[in-house]
Amino acid sequence: MPQSSAPPVLYSYKDVPSLTSSLANFILKAQTDAIKHRGVFTIALSGGSLPNNLKPLVDVKEIQWDKWQVFFADERIVPLDHPDSNYDGCAKAFLDLVPIKKEQIHTINTELFREQTRIDPTGEIKKEDEDEAENEAIEIADDYEKQLVSTFAGANAARYPTFDLILLGMGPDGHTCSLFPGHELLAENDRWVAEIQDSPKPPKRRITFTYQVLNHAFRCAFVAAGEGKQDMLSQILDKPEEGLPCSRVRPASPGLVFWFVDDAAAAKLKYPKTEYKWIDQATDDDPISLERQKMKKEMDAAVEAANHD
Repeated sequence: MPQSSAPPVLYSYKDVPSLTSSLANFILKAQTDAIKHRGVFTIALSGGSLPNNLKPLVDVKEIQWDKWQVFFADERIVPLDHPDSNYDGCAKAFLDLVPIKKEQIHTINTELFREQTRIDPTGEIKKEDEDEAENEAIEIADDYEKQLVSTFAGANAARYPTFDLILLGMGPDGHTCSLFPGHELLAENDRWVAEIQDSPKPPKRRITFTYQVLNHAFRCAFVAAGEGKQDMLSQILDKPEEGLPCSRVRPASPGLVFWFVDDAAAAKLKYPKTEYKWIDQATDDDPISLERQKMKKEMDAAVEAANHD
């Protein structure tokens, strides 16, 4: 993809039900577009308040759950049924309520956990156990990166995984995934998935997508609602030069970043809003769809040329 990016698209709604209804329609559109062009829909989810905003997906009849490949943009190093697990939050909100197979949902490999992690996953790491704990976290992150490789290796010839959609939240400090302000991971340029042992927000031990993944997606969509989001949302969208983690999510062309917010969260914004257009079916006139067609033609031409060699 060309290394340029378009400004964020901001959608604001009178209330949360209106927001989540449009978000479900947006996800359906992204799914339909992806399946039309590649036969599969790759999506990454986040935790926090996001899972509850995805509950309307359960009632969207047009969703082809058998075509979904689900990842998590970040995850806490805890058992999958732990209250801090992003997987657990999404499972309870909607994944357990829809006909999607477990093998289509890519979770961290808990078989790599140390015994201490199984017993007390959020406990303090003793000094003498720090190296072992770090090696464990690295192994978990590397394993998750290998899951990305196995899913995306045959999808296209790109250097990076290109998710159809990554859904993100906005932390009170402007963090997203487990990428925190001022943290060294903001500058990670090699790894797709990295471990973090010192998260400012508990639990401390996590893995996270890096910008190498976020900024090569076709679509990234943030969801933020409530008066408590006003100041930070304004800082992120009105002052992107401050470089907060959320502001740094700018997918390379033709990728786009979207914000789904309610009017309460948007109250202090100067950033221009765009009217959301309800979409009944995928169209071929949006930039992402056009780019997919171009990529397919290039891949077909490459395969054809290889067959003649």
